[in-house]
Amino acid sequence: MRYVTNLPYETKEEEHVTIPMSDGVRLSAHIWRPTSSDQEPVPAVLEYIPYRKRDLTAVRDSIHHPYLAGHGYACVRVDLRGTGDSEGVLRDEYLEREQADAEEVLAWLAEQPWCDGGTGMMGISWGAFAALQVAARRPPSLKAIAIASFTDDRHADDMHYMGGALLSDNLAEAGTMFAYGTCPPDPAVVGERWREMWHERLENTEPWVLEWLRHQRRDDYWRHASVCEDYTSVRCPVLASSGWADGYSNAVTRLLGNLDVPRKGLIGPWSHKFPHLGEPGPAIGYLQELVRWWDHWLKGVDNGVMDGPMLLAWMQDSVPPSTSYEERPGRWVGEPHWPSPHIRPETHPLTRHTIGPAQDATAAPCEGGAAMTVRSPLSVGQFAGKWASYNAPPDLPYDQREEDGGSLVFDSAPLTEPVEILGSPSVELDLSVSEPVALVAARLSDVSPDGAATRVSYGILNLTRRDSTESPEPLEPGRRYRATIPLNGVAQAFPPGHRIRLSLSTSYWPLAWPAPKPALLSVHEHSSTLTLPVRPVEEPDEVPSSPFGEPEGTPPLAMTQVTPPEERWDVKRDLIDYRSELDIVKDRGTVRLEDIGLEAGRRARERYTAVADDFTSVGGETTWTMRFRRDDWDVRVVTHTRLTCDETDFFVDATLDAYEADRRVFSRTWNEKVPRDLL
Repeated sequence: MRYVTNLPYETKEEEHVTIPMSDGVRLSAHIWRPTSSDQEPVPAVLEYIPYRKRDLTAVRDSIHHPYLAGHGYACVRVDLRGTGDSEGVLRDEYLEREQADAEEVLAWLAEQPWCDGGTGMMGISWGAFAALQVAARRPPSLKAIAIASFTDDRHADDMHYMGGALLSDNLAEAGTMFAYGTCPPDPAVVGERWREMWHERLENTEPWVLEWLRHQRRDDYWRHASVCEDYTSVRCPVLASSGWADGYSNAVTRLLGNLDVPRKGLIGPWSHKFPHLGEPGPAIGYLQELVRWWDHWLKGVDNGVMDGPMLLAWMQDSVPPSTSYEERPGRWVGEPHWPSPHIRPETHPLTRHTIGPAQDATAAPCEGGAAMTVRSPLSVGQFAGKWASYNAPPDLPYDQREEDGGSLVFDSAPLTEPVEILGSPSVELDLSVSEPVALVAARLSDVSPDGAATRVSYGILNLTRRDSTESPEPLEPGRRYRATIPLNGVAQAFPPGHRIRLSLSTSYWPLAWPAPKPALLSVHEHSSTLTLPVRPVEEPDEVPSSPFGEPEGTPPLAMTQVTPPEERWDVKRDLIDYRSELDIVKDRGTVRLEDIGLEAGRRARERYTAVADDFTSVGGETTWTMRFRRDDWDVRVVTHTRLTCDETDFFVDATLDAYEADRRVFSRTWNEKVPRDLL
């Protein structure tokens, strides 16, 4: 990244500005704005997230907020209530109170003498969720949003559930927020009230995984703040981006296809990162794009920001399987609108373990197609990577050949010409199963001539939700059903000589929680199909080869690494007791923020275990340690959450411990049971 200091506007910043809410709670804001805005008001751009502006996001914030401020905007970073230096308690994600607070923040900003009355919202992940959800509420000052790595559907396309199957990231993200939501404010900012505010958080927090498990169907809990329930509610322009390695690779094209407002889409090869910090690369000059976006929609500059394709997407070239990439080779392609006229669905029958017509033309299929069967072991999924890659530790899927050993596998013939796809593949199965609850995981892979298999996309379906996630129904063992499994959107080039592979399994642990019992899946050939969104190679890309500038931002805050970070991703198997384990460590080490003299440390560990093929032996646990230290102020929060099950119930065991120095000042334990609902 290129760091720039010579910007059009001289800026000033205010580190702790309190914004009053209607119920008396005060939220804490960090504001960067042009010095000239005291006399010449400017638009305000809000980023609204729970991840602690003073310390844990301070370095990232210092790269992009001063940059945008230096281009003529008041950039405002607000901690949600109950996080960082804001008052109150954060009880769950995307609640009505959170969104009402955001509306009040925007109204407050629009009334400030340094603001011209117009506002925008931006962010990644939670910040993008917040911007999209608030846009659907149509606050009068909000003129445009710019969002990255988000969803419009909280049940079907978030880290909680996928195709009605429970994701392990449901537990992992709950562990993250259990830790972040119980950290104290900084006494250097809030003063002597810090301990009172901290204990209010500690005493009023419960593990969020409990609430998320209580809603296993698509109900009003998930419909709330899911913009897909009413796309017409969004009336402001939207710049939407994500990455193919991210869990949120689907929502960009859904917004492009369903919104009726000015909109642009951008999907790169990235994991869960802002595009200017994108990994795998290439990262792009995203902040320059934001300046153009805000200039047009907040200042009325006629700069052509809406010219060109509606969607820019990185068409990924074929690569060997790896859990991490520095760069993904490929090229930018452009689509004039979405759905694109360039893309045609091509449907291929699944026949005798091949994709396409039967290779033995003399073989007469059984009526309705011969049945191919699989009952996958729990080991299928150990090389699946994370639902949403962060590229740290290396967390992308590895070579799929071992996974394929426990799967039904269908290969195309070696390609004689290149094939490129852009969009969401899908699988339609004519199937039967041996149990009333079962899932199917479908994986699309690029298989090189040497046999290495790189996963391109995947999808999961809890078959009890085959017709409805609102009203699931148990399966009748042996009865034939039709079920469609959508796979995640992707742009991928398959070169000549390679094969396209579809793999089907009845487990995908630990990415997804397995059914109560192993099920035998029967798939009937000829009447089962794979549909690929093919973009003919001869189609024009409609975009220059390098449509973006070099990534740039303002110089980051000075930071010293006090203790080193640690990253680990270990797959273990004990062949004596048949115990398998995935052990993940994400330790940022301890860093000192030199400007405020604060040391901050974060360590997270996730462990997922199973014994042999006992589907009720699976368990996941997440442990977080958060520590903050300055002079004689030394505080620490340790959270632990474990999720286990039997055939009928989930069990949540959790602890929360808080320390001042080495003295424990708070402790609480939860032991809860939540019934399984056809899951």
